Parts: sequence; C-alpha cells; structure tokens
Amino acid sequence: MGRDKALLRCNSRPLVEDVAVKAASIAGSVTLIGRPERYSDLGFDCLPDLRSGLGPLAGIEAALDSGRGELNLVLACDMPGLERDWLSRLLSQARRTNALCLACRDESGMLHPLCAVYRSACLPFVRRALDARRLKLLDLLGELDAASLEIPHKISNLNTPREWAAWQHVGKAAGAADGN
Repeated sequence: MGRDKALLRCNSRPLVEDVAVKAASIAGSVTLIGRPERYSDLGFDCLPDLRSGLGPLAGIEAALDSGRGELNLVLACDMPGLERDWLSRLLSQARRTNALCLACRDESGMLHPLCAVYRSACLPFVRRALDARRLKLLDLLGELDAASLEIPHKISNLNTPREWAAWQHVGKAAGAADGN
C-alpha cells in the first residue's frame, strides 16, 4: 500500500477505527494489536506484537496471549465493508459451537482467517506455527479444523492503492444510493 493502511480515512475516520467501532458494538470491547504509539490517539487499548515482523499470525498470538477473553473476535483493519450483522452472527455461532476457530466464508467461497473468532485454546497452535515459521493463516485454520460461517456477500480486503481506490468509488456510490 505504501503507507499504514490502518490510518486511511473511511467514513470520516481511520479505517482501523471504523472496523474497531463495529467490533466494539458486537463484542463490547476492542484491543488493537500493533505499535501502541501509532494508534494511541484512537482511544482503544493497544498491544504490540510479541514477535515483530511475523505478520498477522503474531498479532493473533498477542491477542490470545493477552488473556482478555475465551472468545476472541479477530478482524483485519483493512476490511471496511464488514457489517455488524455478520459479526454478530459470527460471535453468536462461536458461542454455540465447540470449534477452536470459526471463520467467515464469503459468497466467493473464500475463507477469511482475519474475520474469525479464535478460542483462547488456539494459543499453543499459534505459538507452534510461529516457532516453525509457518505463517500462512489458512494453514493454521486447517490445523485447527476451523468451522466456517457463510456470509452472503464478498468480504473485501484492501492491500493495494488500486483496491483502496476501487473501494472508495464503491463506498461513495453506495452512500449516494442510500441517500447519505
């Protein structure tokens, strides 16, 4: 992306804040994982990765290691189209199942390990994967025998300036259609 995508503006606030506000409305509390000095002005608790430079898996480790809950709703900061209804269904289903992990599967069939609920019991699996430098999240979901929740829409992940520009265009068009 060339810059911190978490701080891109979405709905008049940083993208990470937009996602965090949605999560807080469902989960009750939010903790950002990343460099605390980068996000301290957003008003959310923030924890650093325990192992820097190892990507999203290290972030999941930090979240689970914090001991803040049995069920951990893990969301990437670069998913602006998440809907509260999906997140609520995801968390409710996770409460009703014994699955170690429950991840969203969108209408395209794509499984989203960064739109998922991880039980605290996933921590040893995450640590073993990090120790072995097996950093692919889909591999971890396979090891956890993750269950999935079908979402009847595409979940967008913004990783490039082109994807960000396309999302902004879609978001403005949706806002105009809604009268916003």
